[in-house]
Amino acid sequence: MEDEVDRLVAAWRRERPDLDVEPLEVLSRVSRLARHLDRARRLAFSEHSLEPWEFDVLTALRRAGSPYQLSPGQLLTQTLVTSGTMTNRIDRLTKKGLVERLPDPSDRRGVLVRLTEEGQDRADQALAGLLDQERAILAELSRAQRGELAGLLRQLTAPFDNIPG
Repeated sequence: MEDEVDRLVAAWRRERPDLDVEPLEVLSRVSRLARHLDRARRLAFSEHSLEPWEFDVLTALRRAGSPYQLSPGQLLTQTLVTSGTMTNRIDRLTKKGLVERLPDPSDRRGVLVRLTEEGQDRADQALAGLLDQERAILAELSRAQRGELAGLLRQLTAPFDNIPG
């Protein structure tokens, strides 16, 4: 079965036979798959009136376990955004009734961000919708192939995820 990347690679090999275009065979497919995944994510989240960034914050809190709360700093670490961006996101989610700010009992000046019941329901429903979308994307692969692909992708991403600082 031929795909768009096969056609792109063939064209570059014809036009630039002096270049090794082999990386395109893998990374162009990863890039195209990321675009398809982004569309699937947006669809799954929009069905629950959530933006992707809202899903990221809500699910970070949900994964924290009961009582589903984290400090803003912990949320920064998990969502990879700046402090100012996180403050804005917490404000917006608070206005929507999906999270609440509470005083941090271990730090008089600190706050904790806690998932509301509504936030938990939305996160759970959106996650279920996302998993349906992702299963459809992976449907052509066997369980063994999915495991092999996950391992290979882990080899590529782990160095980026484990950079100090």
